[in-house]
Amino acid sequence: MSAPARDRTAPTDLREHLGVETPEHVELHFELAGVGSRAAAALLDTALVMGGMVLIALVSGALVESAAALGRWALALLIVAYVFSFFGYFALFEALNGGRTPGKKALGIRVVMETGHAVTPTAAVVRNLVRLMDCFFPLLPVLPGFLMVLLHRRHQRPGDLAAGTIVVRDRPTDWTLGPATAATDEPLEAGPPDLSDAEFQLLDQFLAREGELDPAVQARMASDLVRRFQERVPRRAPDTGAYLAALHSEEQRKRRGRFATRAQAGAIGRTTVTAERFVAHKREGWEAFRVAAKRVERAGVGMLPPGEIPAFATRYREVAADLARARTYGVDARVIEYLERIVSAGHNALYRARGRRRAPIGRYVLRDFPAAVVQTWRYVGAAFVLYAVPMVIGYGVIRTRPDRAEELVPPVLVSRAEEAAEHQARGVGYAESPKGDLPVIASAIISNNVMIAFWAFAGGILLGLPTVWVLVKNGLILGLGFGVFVNHHAGGYLGTFIAGHGVLELTAIFIAGGAGFRTAGALLVPGDRTRRDALVLEGRIAARMIGAVVCLLALAGTIEGLLSASDAAPAYKFAVSAASAVLLACYLASGWSYLRSRASAAGPAAATGATGTTPR
Repeated sequence: MSAPARDRTAPTDLREHLGVETPEHVELHFELAGVGSRAAAALLDTALVMGGMVLIALVSGALVESAAALGRWALALLIVAYVFSFFGYFALFEALNGGRTPGKKALGIRVVMETGHAVTPTAAVVRNLVRLMDCFFPLLPVLPGFLMVLLHRRHQRPGDLAAGTIVVRDRPTDWTLGPATAATDEPLEAGPPDLSDAEFQLLDQFLAREGELDPAVQARMASDLVRRFQERVPRRAPDTGAYLAALHSEEQRKRRGRFATRAQAGAIGRTTVTAERFVAHKREGWEAFRVAAKRVERAGVGMLPPGEIPAFATRYREVAADLARARTYGVDARVIEYLERIVSAGHNALYRARGRRRAPIGRYVLRDFPAAVVQTWRYVGAAFVLYAVPMVIGYGVIRTRPDRAEELVPPVLVSRAEEAAEHQARGVGYAESPKGDLPVIASAIISNNVMIAFWAFAGGILLGLPTVWVLVKNGLILGLGFGVFVNHHAGGYLGTFIAGHGVLELTAIFIAGGAGFRTAGALLVPGDRTRRDALVLEGRIAARMIGAVVCLLALAGTIEGLLSASDAAPAYKFAVSAASAVLLACYLASGWSYLRSRASAAGPAAATGATGTTPR
């Protein structure tokens, strides 16, 4: 591919780009995806998700009547898959497939970090949790996200702002410069070029695009070029296309010769011939790196033998330096784009893997997740207050005004309170169900509670107002409901049911609220950071808190479904409650110990960073 002087009359490029500087001080340009391509990708992905949900529903319907234990457990798993299919589809594909869902891949776009690196799993989770807010707007779904993408200068929706991500045009590494038109070992004493730089640019662009032209237009343009050139370069072939191709090849060969630089007198101050020679000498090395970068970007640097990793890093730096030189030499824009694509692939592969030892999942669950909760204890405490105060108020109101029960309390709770005496007399516990139904009940409870926690977290992006609503509403309902049962002399009856799972479940809700408040705090009080930086940093900690929430709710839901709804003795349920409280204390102590050990190992700076603040 040639490197002609830039045409000042070329049409203005209206595409929007984001420049990212690599550690090698080379700027990469990412073309931002617009609202049209993102909307089309979202529609395709939504259609795929809905198709999967329909399939899950059909299989679940077939298993509803199953009496076999295996069938009931399968149904329980399908319920969880159905509830989280929408969120899980986007989060898993983006985290594990280089930021590409099937819809994004079909539209040629993907999610990356604002730094240009591949999207991290944490960022993928955060951006899709916040999707609850910007895609399920009560008045018009997807309206907030659509407006943000349309109006924001980086086309970021709220989830992108919280996760520090952008959506860009995909930069696949399948695009090549094509084979060299002359051997690299041919003699370079071929004399000066016969065509001027502008003429060679015209010929090069025509040959590059002739397959895209209408045949009549192509024939006319070819004839015009032949008439223009054949006076200086005699025509040796009757075929017009063959003559132009041969002329192009010969010109490229001459422009690699030592006489080429002497032909610059009429080049309007541009070193285009030098650029031609630069491209010709470098293209084979670039192609070799492109092939390697294509494999490594997909599989990671770890797929290379240990001895080849330093060589790959060295070749990446050489190509990055070549990109800077190409811009200096004024190389053709197509070559610049090609180099940006392969440098981007190498950049993502190399820096994604560097220093990225994958920690065992146990470390995240037992150390990182509880540590995030401990360092956010103030926000968690605020969530507890916003839950407990309405609960106490609701209990007091229903105890002093029992006649308001039918107005304030859900009918199902009122009816169960009225039936409590009869059930206690028959030895039937609250919400007690047949053993065969317990796995299904457990999965439904887990799914419901986790979704409530997700809403509490996602509400932080709207300054925490939805988070406040979730906490106040659920606290009030629990207080009202418990007051109704006490009015019917069945407080212990309901307490026995809640005891087994209540400690873990309520704590998880408080933690989810704290995560939402941490996100809101980044927006309201960013400190000495920009709101965008504060939101991303605090969002990462909040995402780890949600990891702890999911773990606690999974355990609480299992206890509620398999124990609380069973006919187990009350003493056993209270024993499990005490054990869960001890387990929770040990879990949070593990996080506290991890923070202390990290702070003592790295000194005062680490202690400051562990709290999620930035030193002044």
